[in-house]
Amino acid sequence: MGRLNRDTYVAVFLLVVCGVLFWASFDIRQPDYGTLMPSTWPRIVLAVLSLLSLIYLLQSLRVKPEEDEKPTEAPREPGIGGWFAYWRNPILCFVMFLLYLVALPVLGMLIGSMTFVFVLMGLLGGWSPRRLLVHAVVTVCTVGAMWALFTFGLGVMLPTGMIFNPFG
Repeated sequence: MGRLNRDTYVAVFLLVVCGVLFWASFDIRQPDYGTLMPSTWPRIVLAVLSLLSLIYLLQSLRVKPEEDEKPTEAPREPGIGGWFAYWRNPILCFVMFLLYLVALPVLGMLIGSMTFVFVLMGLLGGWSPRRLLVHAVVTVCTVGAMWALFTFGLGVMLPTGMIFNPFG
């Protein structure tokens, strides 16, 4: 067998961590009441993470190490401007998330999350009319579904904000 690439090592590490956490889930105290054990949701999440890590491992084993070692990034511009150009997308994500957290008490979870997702998709994916329509549909479907799931399905009281308060 040839030399393994970095993805293989990361995938094996993730599988080991998932195994240790799954084993640790048996130490969660089981109360005498209720029908659903407290360890159920952590085990479901760990099972999904383990499956994804296993897929990651299988894909990393299919790639030849020679293919993995080819330089894929273009040379960076020197100086602070080049640094900001190189790290533009992560910086935008962090700045947008900070603005989202600051605006959360005013906008609430539903409007704030929809605004955050739509603007971030526009910043990262472009502002053409067709893309704006796709961004709007994805935003309304995903954020609306998550909001409805937490609000009505799980009974979680999410921040309502000052603008949209459906329950007050």
